[in-house]
Amino acid sequence: MNLALTGDELAFRNHLRSLYRSEIPPEIRDRVREGRALTPEDLVTTQRILNAHHLAVPNWPTRWGGRDWTPVQRHLWHDEMALASVPEPLTFNVDMIGPVIARFGTEEQQRRYLPPTANLDIWWCQGFSEPEAGSDLAALRTTATRDGAEYVVTGQKIWTSAAQHADWMFCLVRTDPGAARKQAGISLLLIPMDAPGVTVRSIELVGGSREVNEVFLDEVRVPVEHLVGQENHGWTYAKFLLGNERTGMAAVGRTKVALSTIKARARHRRVGEGTLLDDPLFAARLAELENDTLALELVQLGAASGKTSTSSVLKLRGSELQQATTELLMEAAGPGALHSDIDRWAGRSTAAYLNCRKTSIYGGSTEVQRGIIASTILGL
Repeated sequence: MNLALTGDELAFRNHLRSLYRSEIPPEIRDRVREGRALTPEDLVTTQRILNAHHLAVPNWPTRWGGRDWTPVQRHLWHDEMALASVPEPLTFNVDMIGPVIARFGTEEQQRRYLPPTANLDIWWCQGFSEPEAGSDLAALRTTATRDGAEYVVTGQKIWTSAAQHADWMFCLVRTDPGAARKQAGISLLLIPMDAPGVTVRSIELVGGSREVNEVFLDEVRVPVEHLVGQENHGWTYAKFLLGNERTGMAAVGRTKVALSTIKARARHRRVGEGTLLDDPLFAARLAELENDTLALELVQLGAASGKTSTSSVLKLRGSELQQATTELLMEAAGPGALHSDIDRWAGRSTAAYLNCRKTSIYGGSTEVQRGIIASTILGL
């Protein structure tokens, strides 16, 4: 595949490059570039600016704010965003529940939820994983029992990212416990986080952050009109959603930015009579990661154009490259990586390394992705 851009594509890229750097507040982009924590307000501000310029949800149907772009334009939109250190639109909104509602929701649901979802007037979280039902998602046990015009939902979700900020949760529930197959009998409900019976408890991660949560659902009453699609067809919608999620998890743009940061840091770290960048082993590892990232970018372009069906490949390899990159960043930091001071880049490199361990688990673990690749791509 040829990565050379046409004149029109270069103009499109330059327009995005200029807009990202002129419209997004520099203090927000600085925090992204330096690996500092973003506030919920940072994410809301950025997404609303992007939405005002019709750049928040290009993957949606044009009726709801999507753009009739080529695969290359979609790639440039995402890649230039990462290179400019612009926070991505909230993935729960734009890559997960938004496309599901646009595809499977009722007309009323689309009108009610899609515009505020695009503008981040509604913040969504994902209620999928449960204790003992993470990678084996179909083993979920949260139940939703029909009671007249409502479902009564009881159960527990875990590793629910940003649930403490969310207004709504899209939640997989078991509506038919007696179904013959565990993938059957599952439905997708939209649950307001302020509903009586919803309790959120944060989980401290090994790096010290509290971005994920447990969510307890104790006889939460959810109106039937909050059901997406048909009852007991939730597994179909979940597979559609996870396919979108895994494609975005390649994070090629972010990896390229991280590799650039590693190169700059290594160039200034003295080792013997030269710098770390002069060390042949370090330089070889860096070059290998750059080549692997370029290869993944080619696969991503193929997937975006519909020429390949490789969401699991993107998720698997993207996770591996992100983890390898944070390892190399820690090496560039040297002994400074042992400091826990997150106000110093060396200390943040350790936090990034620890946090990145999760990439090979969420969205379907590495083992699950290898199984999917073996069966659906290799035919084993």
